[in-house]
Amino acid sequence: MRKPSIALLHYSVPPVIGGVEEVLRQHAELFHRHHHQVMVVAGEGGEFSRKYEIVFHPLLSSTARAVQRAHSLSINKNDNSRIFSLSKRIYRFLRRVLSETDVLIAHNVVSMPFNLPLTLAIVKMAEDGRLKVISWGHDSPYFYPDYPQYLEREPWNTLKKPHPSIKYVAVTEARAEQFRKLYGVEVIPITNGVDPVSFFEFHHTTIRIFKELELSRADLIAIIPFRMVRRKNIELAIRVLAELKKMGVKARFLLTGKYDPHNPDSRKYHRELLSLARRLGVQKEFVILTDLRLAGGGMVVPDRRMLKELYQISDLVFLPSKQEGFGLPLLEAGLLKLPIVCSDIKPFREIGREDVVSFSLEDPPKKIAERLLSFLQEHPTSRMFRRVMREYEIDNIYFDRILPLLKSQFHEG
Repeated sequence: MRKPSIALLHYSVPPVIGGVEEVLRQHAELFHRHHHQVMVVAGEGGEFSRKYEIVFHPLLSSTARAVQRAHSLSINKNDNSRIFSLSKRIYRFLRRVLSETDVLIAHNVVSMPFNLPLTLAIVKMAEDGRLKVISWGHDSPYFYPDYPQYLEREPWNTLKKPHPSIKYVAVTEARAEQFRKLYGVEVIPITNGVDPVSFFEFHHTTIRIFKELELSRADLIAIIPFRMVRRKNIELAIRVLAELKKMGVKARFLLTGKYDPHNPDSRKYHRELLSLARRLGVQKEFVILTDLRLAGGGMVVPDRRMLKELYQISDLVFLPSKQEGFGLPLLEAGLLKLPIVCSDIKPFREIGREDVVSFSLEDPPKKIAERLLSFLQEHPTSRMFRRVMREYEIDNIYFDRILPLLKSQFHEG
């Protein structure tokens, strides 16, 4: 199926500051990234991106003088003639600029009273059936007991009437329930989200690793910032990973270091680790970054920046060493406030003290896995981090909630 072209509409867009403006910007980037043709339509703001078309018309703004005068006449003199006249002008503009658009997502303008002519024009666009209209609701004045009584009059009460040609979305389940009570129709909750890769400003290679390994959907990510030498005891990490998989945990263990091509034993150890991972059925979950081939070609060459970025998206640092001279990864993890699970060897005890989760090298892998999980489950910061990554990562929201909505619109049509 061809991906539908999408227009996003609000009174204003960045650099105008506001929560809805930021959500619209995020959605524009999201749809563009997933190969939709995107247009942004607004009354005021700036051309915040050159990736897609941004179209302005002053009558779409909530602060347009003509709109405010029309509102005043309606509220104070019950004269709605200018509202209807402006609505016709806005309708003609939208019909022209959206002539090649499949879906219009109107953020808040169907439910809020800041530009009633625009609301009426969007309703008319939906009734025409030339494109699908989705009302993306963030708020409504009817949710509050002190809303102005003129909102009960025609044509203002359009803001509380459901329109059979419009699909309704709300930004939380709580908001969706309020809209359901107001409209008496189905309202789909689709939360706002976050984009970790842009939030952390990751390097493009880290972004590709994040996306291709689907790390946002993992239950647990552990980073092992080690070179491939035997005293690092990496085989224990593989066995713990296998136990986690048996428990139903979708984990990823990321080994950052490379084997030494000049050292025959290091090459042999590399082969042994790969063999063990295959034998225990975790060859996909145990990721040696320097072995990773990215889609479209190219190998991963970890550097200091990438290591820091991988720390930021990991749930913990896992250090199963048998011997160490110091333990620099503990300090790095400490700077990033990242939980540390490590073997109970003297250098790690000296650095980590009571601020790490330690295990005996004599402990069976299952016991280590259980302790690791128990710690994360009791750690509210870790729980919140993983829940945000899994439930609020913007690409997950796109695939799980938004894309099915778009497909249903065309199926119904």
